[in-house]
Amino acid sequence: MKQTNFLLAAVAAILFSSCSQVGFEKTKSGLQYKIIKSGDGEKLEQGDFVKFQYKLTYKDSVVMSTYGVLPAYDQVDSVGRFHDFSEIMTKLKVGDSLITYQFHDSMQKTSQFGMPPYLKKGEKQIASLKIIKVFKNKADQVGRELAYADYQSEISKHKEKELAEIKKYVDAKNIPAQKVNNSVYLVMEKEGTGRSADSGLMVGIKYSGKSFDGKYFDSNVDSAKQSTAHPMETFYFISKREGAIQGMLEAITAFKVGSKGTMYVPSTLAYGPQGNPPVIKPYENLIFEIEVVEVKEAPAQPQGPPPGGY
Repeated sequence: MKQTNFLLAAVAAILFSSCSQVGFEKTKSGLQYKIIKSGDGEKLEQGDFVKFQYKLTYKDSVVMSTYGVLPAYDQVDSVGRFHDFSEIMTKLKVGDSLITYQFHDSMQKTSQFGMPPYLKKGEKQIASLKIIKVFKNKADQVGRELAYADYQSEISKHKEKELAEIKKYVDAKNIPAQKVNNSVYLVMEKEGTGRSADSGLMVGIKYSGKSFDGKYFDSNVDSAKQSTAHPMETFYFISKREGAIQGMLEAITAFKVGSKGTMYVPSTLAYGPQGNPPVIKPYENLIFEIEVVEVKEAPAQPQGPPPGGY
């Protein structure tokens, strides 16, 4: 239940339903591309951070898209990744759109990100994107910090959208859930009488996780609810700090030893744009049935070397 981190967070894009190869150019790696110009926006330069919408399609089926969800962020490189849209980022300006054809036989020459499991020899996939904004990297860390701040703003807006969806869901089913720490909806089925799971304490839980359509993907109390078999051991993490998805870290402070409750967690505080394939989809809100069985002091954090020493 660990959470993955940010900055190629997933991506959205303009739909190009039929892409003729007329007018396409080719990179050294064999990537075919076509730039659709739009005005005189700022030119992308090496080192800049860029915000864009992106979509990946295969045989007219959408494999990945951030249209209507979160845009993507990347840093412009002078060369780019092999057989990838990043090869031609320096040719683009803000407002431009891009269509690329990625071919199996060329992609197979590098295993940098692994091969898409659906792509067969001789086939191609289409990656299309639209540049939304550039964060100029004129000083050390400036572009990165501006891009990160923008990303956090997008995450916050999307989280509120997901929380509204969860509120609609629980209201429709007459579930008496309350928002906890402005992050997770929670129903406390049993109030515990033991130690509170306060910030910084080690918390041990029994849990079962499922999607909003009721399909279980993991549990440490029922092996039939596991998508991947593992021992039925108590799951430990440090409240508000580390070891679990962010939504669980936040909401667990409402529990005590002996408490039982159900958390309704937005994807932005779970597995987000990446999901956890194949059992958790990108942007999937999740439900966790929780029982706190232990709260104790967390292990001491390792101390760094004293100032000026080793």
